[in-house]
Amino acid sequence: MTGKITVILLIVITLLFGIVFFYFQTYAYYSQVSAKNKILVNGKHIQVEDYIGIRSDVSKLKLRGCFNIDPSAFDFFDVSVKASPLSAPFWFDCFDYKEIQTNIDNGILKAFLAEENEYPGIDRYVAISVNGLGYEWRQLNEKYEK
Repeated sequence: MTGKITVILLIVITLLFGIVFFYFQTYAYYSQVSAKNKILVNGKHIQVEDYIGIRSDVSKLKLRGCFNIDPSAFDFFDVSVKASPLSAPFWFDCFDYKEIQTNIDNGILKAFLAEENEYPGIDRYVAISVNGLGYEWRQLNEKYEK
């Protein structure tokens, strides 16, 4: 009888730990950002509208953002070939990293290095479509030390 109780307790504790772990990985460390009306690209402030984003103080790589922008503001910036968006939590609907990467690869989105080494080893990128839909994220660069 005590063996059954031990197994049941072990299963319950494992399930509870799994639920808590899932919550912390997908929700707890993120905070939503919506009051942003400018983004910084190569030292220049550019107006954005309808900004929806997430960020985290735990990891600087957790920045993701979606917004509307005038694409002509990027006419003077060099396009980046190193942009590779990272995944976002499933509940952050506007940022589908696979679709963004496909659109960058197909030329539908143009990616720009917004700030090199914004944090040590981390660059911030933006990608803009011709109709003004924009995305931003951070990713590791070559200078990142493991």
